Order: sequence, then structure tokens, then C-alpha cells
Amino acid sequence: MMQLKYICTLIIFIGVQSILYAQDPNGFYEVKARKNAEDPNWETYQAKTVDMMTVMEDKRKSPKESNYGGWKINQSNATGFFRTEKIKDRWWIIDPDGYPFIHKGVAVVRPGKSEKQQVSMNEKYGNIQNWAIKETELLKENGFNGTGAWSDVDRLREVENPLVYTVIVNPMGSYKSEHIKRYGGEYLQTGWQGFRFDLAMVFDPEFDEYIEKAIAPIQKYANDKHLLGYYTDNELPWKNDALDRHLTYLAKDEPGYLAAKKWLDERKGKDSDLDDVNDDDRLAFTAFYFETYISKVSAAIKKYDPNHMFLGCRFNQEKEELQNPAIFEVAGKYIDILSVNHYRKWEPDLEILANWEKWSGKPFIITEWYVKGEDSGLPNRTGAGWNVPTQKDRGIFYHNFAMKLLESKVCVGWHWFTYQDNDPLDLTTDYSNRDSNKGIVDSEFNVYEPLMDLMKDFNEKVFDIILVFDK
Repeated sequence: MMQLKYICTLIIFIGVQSILYAQDPNGFYEVKARKNAEDPNWETYQAKTVDMMTVMEDKRKSPKESNYGGWKINQSNATGFFRTEKIKDRWWIIDPDGYPFIHKGVAVVRPGKSEKQQVSMNEKYGNIQNWAIKETELLKENGFNGTGAWSDVDRLREVENPLVYTVIVNPMGSYKSEHIKRYGGEYLQTGWQGFRFDLAMVFDPEFDEYIEKAIAPIQKYANDKHLLGYYTDNELPWKNDALDRHLTYLAKDEPGYLAAKKWLDERKGKDSDLDDVNDDDRLAFTAFYFETYISKVSAAIKKYDPNHMFLGCRFNQEKEELQNPAIFEVAGKYIDILSVNHYRKWEPDLEILANWEKWSGKPFIITEWYVKGEDSGLPNRTGAGWNVPTQKDRGIFYHNFAMKLLESKVCVGWHWFTYQDNDPLDLTTDYSNRDSNKGIVDSEFNVYEPLMDLMKDFNEKVFDIILVFDK
């Protein structure tokens, strides 16, 4: 079986551009940022961009793109579907034809549902089919090769040579919607994701029924080569004190309490309570709790579609699951690529990224990240992403952040959140998606420049940047 060659082979046989950081030690931009429009405190951050590199072009050409938007070079085992492979010290996605691939995507590629957005869509494109064709072209022209969660995949996959897409299914979310009816339609004590006592109800016998209902429909995608893989749910509350919560807040006849009590009694070898619990117990329970969920949903994914990858459940909490080695160790047993929504850091921390691989043995995709521009005219009060002054600053942030991801050698893609701006007049959205400039297009489908120009500049140089980090 042919395998991807190491970087020296790439340079010898292909002769792509060689890129080096500018020699000036102060070769960086300074960008101001703040948490949101109501935060009076601006801070200054440094950012590197591709234009701060010295480019020496070889006479030979860079590799051509593959059919899926990867690179037509060093073909390895072609399975007909996407997979991952670690070559030397770098992880890659391998496309269905066996070529190396990095998933450069945008999340929520679908027209907004507000009256303003729907009117603008019809005026500009005429119908949803034309929208799908034109926006696929727009993304490809700017170096993107994929779409992230909540995109209109059933429309976009009808386009000739579609973008590589992902699908999100919500077994726990569906179950929560049904379970909440027992409490009059509202839980009295919830975390921000809306779960009672911040607990995913993984031990409920009824949850298994919802897994089947939520995941069975994916059968229709099973033979589609343009599908990268599936997520199950989004930002579930994997709390470090989940054991305490199960034993403290749940009634003694609830499945969650009974499962936690049985686990603790067996671990301690006696009838136990919270006084017997230590931090090692808490860590071990998070693994048991998480595995109860992930083993069930991954089995259903493989049952209904054995061809495509499982992309996990979109971790989010920096001080919870993202620093929990027990959860990552379990995730590595079931997940092909870890999905992480990355917020509240100006740039990724390479040590933290390395830990994710060390604990799980798997690569990751950043499935949400963004900054908001205050020149957009939007209030920019909501959302977890930073505020920066201009669209150019948004583009500089994109360069700096994605460059760190590539430097990690563990990241196999990223999905900018999101395609279209929030419409502040659409009060049906959740508060965090209410009034902010997160999109690459506005509510009237106008592209933000120079954000898009800078995204294009980086996207088209991804392979060359990888060569630098791997030389």
C-alpha cells in the first residue's frame, strides 16, 4: 500500500513554494479586541499572517487539487470514503481517492430564516437551488472545500461536484425535548445548554429509543462520497463534578441516581455516599458517564452508516471536558476525529492541542470559531467570539488562528462560524445568536471584504504552510 511521503519527499518531487517567517522579530500585526460591545476594555494582541512570510517560488508548480479539494499528490490507499491517517508526526484526512486533505469549511451554510434574509435571498438568487449553486461557487473560489454543522446539506449536495459536508444528528437533544414535557415544558434548574442540573440523561432507558429515532435517517447518506462524517449533539454538559450532581440533585429512584450509586458502591466495595468521594473518583466517573453516551451513539452511527467517520459531540468547555484526560481517552476509543468548538482564546495553545492527541490518540477539527467586526453596523453584544474593529482585523485573526492549528500537526480542519450574520430582528433565535457579525456574508448576502480576501489568501496557501512546519 502506497503511503504519503514525508515532507522531504514532497519538496524533492513536487517543488512547491518554500515559505519562511520574516526575519524581523517584530513581524506581526497588533489587533485590538474585546469580549463584546458592552465591554469597555480593549486589549491588544499580536497576530501573524501569511504576508509576513518570505516566499521563494520554485520553478515547478504546487500540487493540483484533488476532486474533493485536497491535493493530488502522494496517493495512498483509496477506500472510496474519507478516513484519517497519521504520517510521520502529522495527521491528515485522506479523501476517497487516497489524497491528503484538510477540511476548510464554513458552518451553517444555509439562508437565514428571518423575513429580511428570505426576501434578500429571493431577490438575489431567485430560488434556493440557485442559491446553493452560487454559494458553492463562492466558497470554492475563496479556497474553502467544505461545510460544517447545520448547513442545508440536502440542497447543497445536489450541486454538481458539491462541497465536502458534515451532518449533525441530535439524539440527546431530541430526548431532552421529550423529557422536559414531564416538567411542564421547563426545567427549574438548568445549565446554559438547557439540561436539568447540567446533566445529560445518558442512563435513562428511554434514551436508547431516541438514539434510534435520531440516527436511523442517516442511511440516506451512507454511499455519498462527499460526506466527511457525523456529529452527535453539540456542547453537551460533561461536568467534572457529574458524580456529585447525580447523587445530590436526582431523586433516589431516577435512573441517573441509581447508575451513579451502583458505580460508586462497586468502586468502593461498600455502601457509599458523597463523603466517600475523592477527585480520582470524580475523574473516573466522568469517563464512565461519557462512555455510556458515546458508546451508544457511535454504535448507532456504524449500524446505519458503516462507511463514514464519527466526528464526536463537539466539545466546548475549556475548564471541563477540554482539560479532562479521562474523557479524551474514552473518546479515542469511539471517535475518528474529535470535534471542538474553540472560543475565548486569541489563538490556540499548542500544549493543549497536543494533550488532546496524547490523551485520545486521534486528530481534531475546530468546528466553531469566529470574531465579530464592529464596522458591520451590528450591535455585537452577544456570542462567545471576540469583537475586533474591522473586517480586515477579522481576516488577520483567521490567518493567525488557523496558522497555529496547522502548526500543531494534529488539526485536520476548521469550520468558521458562521455563513450568514445574525439578524437582530429575528427574535426566534437563541440569545447567543441574536445580533452579531459572525458571518462571511451579511443579511442581504453581501460578502464581507477584506475578510473574504484574507480568508482566500490563507486557504490557498495551506499546503505550503504545512510544508514549512513539516520541513
